[in-house]
Amino acid sequence: MRPIIFFHVIKTHNLGLFLLVVFFCVTFATVFELRNMLKRVITPQEVAIAKKDFGECRNVVIVCHTSPDGDAIGSSLGLYEYLKRKGKQVTVIVPNYFPDFLHWMKDADKILRFDRQKTASYAALKLADLICCLDFNDMRRIDELGIAVGRMHCKRLLIDHHLDPDRKQFGHIISHPEMSSTSELLFRLIDAMEDTKNLTFAAAEDLYAGIATDTGFLSFNSNDPDLFVIISELLKKGIDKDRINRNIQNNYSADRLKFIGYVLYEKLQVFPELHASLFAIKKEELTQFHYMKGDMEGVVNMPLQIKGHKLSIALREDTERPLIRVSTRSVDDLPCNEFCEQFFNGGGHKNAAGGTLECSMEEAVDIAMKALEAWRDRLADDANAAPNPNVDSKP
Repeated sequence: MRPIIFFHVIKTHNLGLFLLVVFFCVTFATVFELRNMLKRVITPQEVAIAKKDFGECRNVVIVCHTSPDGDAIGSSLGLYEYLKRKGKQVTVIVPNYFPDFLHWMKDADKILRFDRQKTASYAALKLADLICCLDFNDMRRIDELGIAVGRMHCKRLLIDHHLDPDRKQFGHIISHPEMSSTSELLFRLIDAMEDTKNLTFAAAEDLYAGIATDTGFLSFNSNDPDLFVIISELLKKGIDKDRINRNIQNNYSADRLKFIGYVLYEKLQVFPELHASLFAIKKEELTQFHYMKGDMEGVVNMPLQIKGHKLSIALREDTERPLIRVSTRSVDDLPCNEFCEQFFNGGGHKNAAGGTLECSMEEAVDIAMKALEAWRDRLADDANAAPNPNVDSKP
């Protein structure tokens, strides 16, 4: 078909039309090639929802979870850039502080912090005709901001990759727990809408940062070949992934390096027979090393470098609230999300999960030790064995 079109155009000597047809064919071929390289994950119904919500809105607020990580900020700013390109008025609101190593992103300085900028946040929420909820599955994950969002009467669209979203809290839901990150899901959604042309350079940087941080820079939850196709498309936008990696990984203080050394040398408990480890950090220890939010990023992964290790547990006293924050990481088929759900009032992904405990650190350590004992059989070489039924699963 195309050679016939080209022959006709050349025959009429209409060079302008010829170039237009060439442009159309190349563009169509590129889009067709990408859409056939990626598995069809986004359903036609989800495409219709996104097109309708994004098409009808004028004022959009984007919110993400408490203590935002790279995926929360990356997906939020990526969607911000995309909707701004579409001519929308967009505001990103986060519940609280996000790490310094994410502040390099374009327009990160325009993000509103609900805990410190309530007046401006409420003003943006009241104007919104669409609230996009990214990278969380329950309003409780955004603390006081969730109460404010709940008072608004506009549409709510959830785009997320966590298990079991609370469907009563959101008008429309696009949820795919099999995705590596919300940033990956957002790219797939925009691609399914055939609108990647409106992904700006900054949006591509944001989405790459989200994917990179939620996969440990492609060291876990990243075996889907599609993920590398997506990254290649982001690279085609001109991003420098090496610079982004440096911006995220090489942006800490000297105190943070000393803190890591202290944790690994003084605080880490290793249980070789369980292929597991535990460390617990109190507030005064955080203060000693001039702790800043984000300094714990990735530390819980480090014990997994031990040969044969399956599970790493980190306990940390919150610096602002009277509770213990729990982070866990696992490898292969060991489901630390089930572990956190059973013992730490939490959940998450199979190999990366967390929770909270309202107790002293001493009690939290005791709960963690009992949890390890309850899962002794699963942590031993027989990974299919059931948990110990003689150990209580709740504190």
